[in-house]
Amino acid sequence: MKRKFLEELGLEKDVIDKIMTENGNDINAAKAELSDVTAERDKLKQDIKEREGQIETLKKSAGSGEDLKKQIEALQAENRKEKISYAVEKALTAAKAKNVTAAKAMLKDLDKAEFSEDGSIKGLSEQIKALQKDEATKFLFEEEKPQKPKMTGASPADPDDEKPSGVTKEQFAKMGYKERLKLYNSDRDAYDLLSGMKKGEE
Repeated sequence: MKRKFLEELGLEKDVIDKIMTENGNDINAAKAELSDVTAERDKLKQDIKEREGQIETLKKSAGSGEDLKKQIEALQAENRKEKISYAVEKALTAAKAKNVTAAKAMLKDLDKAEFSEDGSIKGLSEQIKALQKDEATKFLFEEEKPQKPKMTGASPADPDDEKPSGVTKEQFAKMGYKERLKLYNSDRDAYDLLSGMKKGEE
């Protein structure tokens, strides 16, 4: 959120400062959560790489006794488990899961997972899409907002210019804070044109 947007709504400076501070706190919290997920993902990748090296070392070791075989099988099982975890977390992050751990708990048959050539888990994307559509679990994911079509025509004040908002510049000038905020959330393109904001500014 940009300060300019709040200033155009006619808010007092101290109110704007409080809103900007709270918005900054929210952004920092989101960044911290993303950083934690990224760090965990990188650690999984490193663990997998190290374990694969251990397996190769054991295979080359002298002897082929039962103990050696068990060690290799244990490492392979742990490696598979972490590969699955990494693939699932990567897919859930891409699907914009709000809480990766909670969403992961809703997935089924991960212990029987089969990998595709690209490293993804077969059937995982279908499971995630089902969770996103299910009324009981879709809250676990960020809701995708449909993009509004670009507006064409003369100007927002032109009565022949069809717009979802149907607001003229004169009406916009008389709007209060709540009315402008409602227009901003419901029809951003119309708000930008009516307020004179350049494309891309927020």
